[in-house]
Amino acid sequence: MPSFIEQHGLWTDDQKRRAEELKLFLEKDKLQFVRIAWADPHGASRTKAVTVPAFLAALTAGYNINVATTTLDSANARTFASFTRGGGMGLPEMTGSPNLTIVPDPATFRVLPWADGKGGGVGWILADEYFNTGVPFHFSPRHLLRRQLARLKERNWALVVGLEVEWYLMRVVQEQLGDDNIGAPGLRGAPVKTAPIEPGYSYHSESNMDLMQPAMSALAEAFEAIALPLRSIENEWGPGQVECTFAARDALEAADNMVLFRTATKQIVRRMGCFATFMCRPGLKSHYSSGWHLHQSLTEAKGAHHERGQNLFMPARAEDCLSPVGLNYLGGLLKHAVSATVFSTPTVNGFRRFRPNSLAPDRCGWGYDHRGAMLRVLGAPGDGASRIENRSGEPSANPYLFIASQIAAGLDGIDNRLDPGPRDDEPYAADRPLLPKSLPAALDALDKAPLFRKAFGDVFIDYYLKLKRNEAGRFQRWVEEGGVVPADDGTTDWEQREYFDFF
Repeated sequence: MPSFIEQHGLWTDDQKRRAEELKLFLEKDKLQFVRIAWADPHGASRTKAVTVPAFLAALTAGYNINVATTTLDSANARTFASFTRGGGMGLPEMTGSPNLTIVPDPATFRVLPWADGKGGGVGWILADEYFNTGVPFHFSPRHLLRRQLARLKERNWALVVGLEVEWYLMRVVQEQLGDDNIGAPGLRGAPVKTAPIEPGYSYHSESNMDLMQPAMSALAEAFEAIALPLRSIENEWGPGQVECTFAARDALEAADNMVLFRTATKQIVRRMGCFATFMCRPGLKSHYSSGWHLHQSLTEAKGAHHERGQNLFMPARAEDCLSPVGLNYLGGLLKHAVSATVFSTPTVNGFRRFRPNSLAPDRCGWGYDHRGAMLRVLGAPGDGASRIENRSGEPSANPYLFIASQIAAGLDGIDNRLDPGPRDDEPYAADRPLLPKSLPAALDALDKAPLFRKAFGDVFIDYYLKLKRNEAGRFQRWVEEGGVVPADDGTTDWEQREYFDFF
């Protein structure tokens, strides 16, 4: 009988070749476990740690997991009635919290150097989720991105993405967890106690950066070992705020790298007595908001791995900053920016970042090399790195959904030749639509957006709306029950519990 992977034709020839190479590697290298990981709807890494024999079996038959991680919101509150007919979603295949089959992607395998132990090393690999019939799982973010990339491939195009991510590093000052740190479904425990690792607000200070150097060096060494294409680490604005940039990669690889980067960073620094959070605006003294700036450009597709064709955003005329295709793509990003916001800013906390005259946008505009605009354009004739930088993202966004939303919006702009209008030299005064002020407002905008219902499907959009509305509803109930919202619209205790450790 053909295996699950063979029966359903789930691997490309390149994946089959890599799987054979991986089997040979595992015969020689002593590993204790392989973590088979997948990204949940929030973009957080979930995993099953399996022995090498079990992993080798998964390279033919896949591996069974419970569908449960898909039904939980950001505090593990059960959002859907899984044990009723249709699983609370009206989908017979979701009845009873069934098993899924996850299929490892051999191209994503790494050995985690920081997890090595006396019993052997630990491998890590991303997997794609399927129903046991071989049908791609409806709610897999990675599958959704693949579908949008397939639309580009039909035109012989590819999307290239560069990551620029801010986050916070701090010291742990709590010797052990206590009862206060233990939560329950839908209620997170108190976050671990931390202290600043440097005083902050000395932008690019070398001496302050040196206070963080042991952790930064450990990260750089590990990132090299696991093939994360780190370009720079710098001391940002707030106390212990760090920015990491990564070399541009094809979109799927960049999204995979973002998942690995976040989970690896948290693991590595915690082993050093430190703490990393990708929460946008931690509820700690003078902690400035962190952003995730997504750099993107379309290129002609090429067959060889990592080989790229011409940058389709590069203009031909000296007076232009983007090609006609690039301008239309930009027009699509602008037209659908409000309805796409929840994919770049999916938490209650992230909307505290959208403030005027800050390093974050407050409206849907564009500018040339202007850090106040939502869409910062960088391009010139002969510049192979011509690109659009979307500055609306928070560092906890799901990378698959964020990037997929950009493709869907950009292609609509190209297909309908949308004009982005003149650039905004004063972005915070421009006559442009404002970004949503809250998570519920962003969800309402998505609910009314036919483009994303067509691109992602009604099944996914209705599911995602319910999942995130459950999260937003828990916050609203907390407020109604007397939760204190600071007068300056600062981060609440609810947000600190909800996001500080999860992200």
